[in-house]
Amino acid sequence: MSSAPFTYEPVGATRDDLTYCPPGFHPLHVRTRLGEGQKLFERAAEAVLTWEMHRALGVGIDTTADRAAPGVDVTVTLAALIKAPCRIIWTAEEPRRAGWAYGTLEGHPECGEEAFLVDRTGDGTVWLTIAAFSRAAKWYTRAGGPAARGLQHAYARRCGAVLRRLCAEFDEA
Repeated sequence: MSSAPFTYEPVGATRDDLTYCPPGFHPLHVRTRLGEGQKLFERAAEAVLTWEMHRALGVGIDTTADRAAPGVDVTVTLAALIKAPCRIIWTAEEPRRAGWAYGTLEGHPECGEEAFLVDRTGDGTVWLTIAAFSRAAKWYTRAGGPAARGLQHAYARRCGAVLRRLCAEFDEA
């Protein structure tokens, strides 16, 4: 764990409101239905909390912790070129909700916060929600403009598809 400061405010805003987006940032909110049942929820939660979903996407995850926990530093590597340092801000491991959020650190191509949350609704349906607020922090993300945001949305949709595949055998639907 490092003591490097976060590159944005308000840190932790996604914990209580996944739709929150401060002025000057771009929102992201992608929700994917994974299936139904307690076993599927447990499998999806574990895949998110242990970085398995991210590794199955093919992104690099460099961290010293086996599980997401507040204060753990994580560097995500995209396309073997872009390093994105961040720190886990909060985690949730509750009967119907599990996941985490990270905040960006110096060197990340964006600044902001992103949450990965699995929840099980009252009817047993299991969902993955990826929510973020961000803005460009590097010249190449500023130059990318709407295309960079489009890639962020595509990444979030891909997370849902990969997690659905990882959990398919547990779907009670």
